[in-house]
Amino acid sequence: MRPLNRAEWGVVAFNLGYLGVFALHFADRGNREFLWYILTMGVLMTLVGWLSRRAQLPLGLLWALSLWGLAHMAGGGLAVGDGVLYGVVVVPLVVDGDFTLLRFDQVVHAYGFGVTAWLIWQLATGTVPQLRGTRTVYTLAALASMGLGAANEIVEFAAVVALPETGVGGYYNTALDLVFNAVGATVAVLAIAAVERGWAR
Repeated sequence: MRPLNRAEWGVVAFNLGYLGVFALHFADRGNREFLWYILTMGVLMTLVGWLSRRAQLPLGLLWALSLWGLAHMAGGGLAVGDGVLYGVVVVPLVVDGDFTLLRFDQVVHAYGFGVTAWLIWQLATGTVPQLRGTRTVYTLAALASMGLGAANEIVEFAAVVALPETGVGGYYNTALDLVFNAVGATVAVLAIAAVERGWAR
């Protein structure tokens, strides 16, 4: 495996920095749910670092993943009124209890699993270059990203079962998370396809 270059070490430092700050913040508040999330984030960051050393992920993708991690930590850690940033309504399209659109949480889900689709596309086309520009790889990237989004909901469910109080939300929250994961993944692969076709011309 190749060593990380200077720019990649900058990404590592950024991630360790905000992760450390939020770990101290959550520990000070006694928030065990998000300490669980920090552990999960640490595992994911290690996996991405390993993939980057093997697959030479583009720096832009690494920063996109890092910003997702920061948004996730800020969403659950920054107090806004009586709640946290995740609950803030960005655009009041529908305001009806748990069925509320558009919240910061939903924006982060769409963004995050859009970036995940980009990551999967990058890994798939890097491993099998013949897939580049095919409907197969676009479909694979979108569906695999949605599958990872479902796995994320399982992690949240585990937190609900294991911890007495969580801010995960109910059925509508889970369903909307899955919908926005799908929206983000679909938009990402359509954008990738549009860029590839533009390069082809």
